[in-house]
Amino acid sequence: MKKIFVLSFISVGYFLNAQNLSNSPYATYGIGDVKYDNTIETTSMGGISTAFISDFTSNFNFANPANNANFELTSIKLEATNENNYFKTDYNNTKSTKHSTYLSNISIAFPLSPKLKMGLSYQPYSSKSYEIIHTDELKDENGVVYATRANRFKGSGTLNTAQIALGYELTEKFAVGLRANYYFGNLYDLNELAQSNAELINGYETKNNVRNFNFTLGASYQNLNTSTDKKLTIGATTTFGNTSNMTSEYKNSTYFYDATGTTIQSGSESIIEQKTASSKNLLPLQASLGVGYGEENKWFLSLQGDYKKGESITYFGKSFDLQDSYRISAGGWYLPNYNNFRSYFSRVVYRYGAFYEKGSLKIAGQNINKFGVSAGVLLPFKNSSITRMSGLELGLEVGKRGTLKNDLINQNYINFRVGFNFADKWFRKRLYE
Repeated sequence: MKKIFVLSFISVGYFLNAQNLSNSPYATYGIGDVKYDNTIETTSMGGISTAFISDFTSNFNFANPANNANFELTSIKLEATNENNYFKTDYNNTKSTKHSTYLSNISIAFPLSPKLKMGLSYQPYSSKSYEIIHTDELKDENGVVYATRANRFKGSGTLNTAQIALGYELTEKFAVGLRANYYFGNLYDLNELAQSNAELINGYETKNNVRNFNFTLGASYQNLNTSTDKKLTIGATTTFGNTSNMTSEYKNSTYFYDATGTTIQSGSESIIEQKTASSKNLLPLQASLGVGYGEENKWFLSLQGDYKKGESITYFGKSFDLQDSYRISAGGWYLPNYNNFRSYFSRVVYRYGAFYEKGSLKIAGQNINKFGVSAGVLLPFKNSSITRMSGLELGLEVGKRGTLKNDLINQNYINFRVGFNFADKWFRKRLYE
């Protein structure tokens, strides 16, 4: 059974790597639209994870690997996301929609000892999947139109992350964790300029090849008052140590397409400029701090702040600065009464959250910010218990990104998530037959 599962894990990983993920036109800049952390548990609670230590023995926290003191079972998670984006701009009163469904997370976690826990995860980190065409008319000094100009922007590709996380419980209250992150994938951008009175098209393409390592260090403190079952949790993480870089290939050329309209005519391309560059600050310093309070096996509420250092990237051969960004999240969960076997919905875990993100993009003098609310449930399987919480996970996130000012794009979105958490004492030797 172990060999079959490992083979399935790898196969699903290849499928995830080949996916085409929907995203925003703002994915044009940098490494694209960041998806991580895309787990149902985290997103359903507004993104809180830094100070979240699950009360149940079946949930492994990858975002802060120090938060796994209660994890005791082998857990296998498979999750999928359905994205629904609705775009609008005041430029020509344009509206558009975009939908996609993709596998968003696969993970396995298990305890190595009562104090040491380990997890393996694979999921999309960011993606580009956009195509924008802007047309206008060219006029002479008398106002007579002499040509139509079209500017086409197109991007594709996915950046994935594979992770291995370890958490160690130092004392009953303190724990530390370390996660190694490997990012890999290819991203492609193309900008084409064409005019109706010219045969040739001017194209500027960028190909990015990413192979990058970094590390996330986490720590947590939790104090449980055994007389009241109330608990206070504090957590912190930092991501650092880029060990590689992104190699970018740029090509500025003129050409025309063949009869199919999709392939460059053989022999028609003339290269104006071609060069290669490297960027070492692909994934800049990140830090997170969270605090939470709750009642054991009953409810939990947390507040979290995330920070990401700005960076300078090369976009179509020109330098483009991304700002420092931050995110404020609040969320938690509620379990009515797991011992009430007369009412199934009393044993359901209800999740809720909200967030505001000051984005790293600033275009035409406008900050491209994002905010949203989320909710979700963990529907336990029939044979689940408070110490063995397996079930179906559902999540919903509704939010907004961008602005209509200065003819920019406003993005409204509704994301649905579904997944399974299978938890049991698998892969362990039996003491008695």
